[in-house]
Amino acid sequence: MSETIQHTRREELRELQSERLRETVAYAYENVPFYREALDEAGVAPSDIEQIDDVRTLPFTTKEDFRDEYPDGLFAVDDADIRRIHASSGTTGKPKIVAYTEDDLELWDEVMARSMDAAGLDPGETFQNAYGYGLFTGGLGFHGGAEAFGATVIPASGGNTQRQVELARDLESDAIGCTPSYALYFAETAEEMDVDPRELPLSTVLYGAEPCTEPMREEIEERLDATGIENYGLSELIGPGVAVECHEAQDGMHIWEDHFYPEVVDPRTGEVLPEGEEGELVLTSLTKEALPVLRYRTGDLTTLTTDECACGRTMVRMDGVTGRADDLIIVRGVNLYPSEIEAVVLEFEAVAPYYRIDLEREDNLDTLELTIELQEAFDGDRDRLRSEILERLQNALSFTPDELELVESGTLERTEVGKVKRVYDHR
Repeated sequence: MSETIQHTRREELRELQSERLRETVAYAYENVPFYREALDEAGVAPSDIEQIDDVRTLPFTTKEDFRDEYPDGLFAVDDADIRRIHASSGTTGKPKIVAYTEDDLELWDEVMARSMDAAGLDPGETFQNAYGYGLFTGGLGFHGGAEAFGATVIPASGGNTQRQVELARDLESDAIGCTPSYALYFAETAEEMDVDPRELPLSTVLYGAEPCTEPMREEIEERLDATGIENYGLSELIGPGVAVECHEAQDGMHIWEDHFYPEVVDPRTGEVLPEGEEGELVLTSLTKEALPVLRYRTGDLTTLTTDECACGRTMVRMDGVTGRADDLIIVRGVNLYPSEIEAVVLEFEAVAPYYRIDLEREDNLDTLELTIELQEAFDGDRDRLRSEILERLQNALSFTPDELELVESGTLERTEVGKVKRVYDHR
């Protein structure tokens, strides 16, 4: 699983990154008109790139660039060299189309196999893949990586949750891959089937595609009696396989930075921030053929650290995504991210990990209504719990919702396929 590169000295890693950045910039300049024009406009020539730190002189790439160049304006190869096409959901406009050559698919399998290894899986174990197959990169990304790793794959895809529970029980699945919200729905469905989810053979949950707070991870691990391992990726770079937690530490996700070079920048100014400061994650592909990407602004807020990890891997770690730069909620001058609200709410044992935020505008004033689901076993004083949650939100976030409703277990809509929706903006 590329053991040597994962543990290499950072000085040697930087030399490799510098070499690959020089090659990538020259390749993008020669083969992608968009980058040739952007680099010329920025006054940067491929020959100007010598060291990895020179990445800061390159222009950013944004999701708007992907949409403006729709469908294939960012491709660096001819159609005949492309072996697969994937795409983002396109829920906020045109989907972002991404392409893979044969070598890109091998790279994808490699980084996903690394991720399986870091997650603590062993070759020969059974991996139940509950990520959706199709244009979404999750299903096929995990599938190919698990096979390359040597696991037995159950291509269950998303949804059909009762069948998922039966498969995990009857085929003795060792691990399952899914979104964090689906992991909880899976456990809930098992209980409704009179199956104790803690008695299932699952030992690892490889979750991703949605932000997951620490309280939510703890809930997943408790409900399934399994280790929760966070994965990170995005279609524009490759899909899943950009970063993963190691099972030894579960303390940040190792970015496979021999292939994806990370920076954290100020979301407003684009200025590169020092290690440890939170900002927007920016990624540059170092080995992609069909779709090289320079300084892609992911929109995800996180921090980076090169501090020594208990697992011995030397590759930089990113913290869990705390929110998205474009998911910021501003209500009466208060800046909030849904994940911040979730982290506070899930501190309360009486609360289930299901909530929704409704934004309205009344008489030119923004209002926020927070609906929280209670645990099924809750039989306490609702008014007291409501007061305690409101007080905690005020103390932690300096914010109080205009309305806070506590509802019975099972009231809020569940998501079997795709990413869960938490925020409904009616303004």
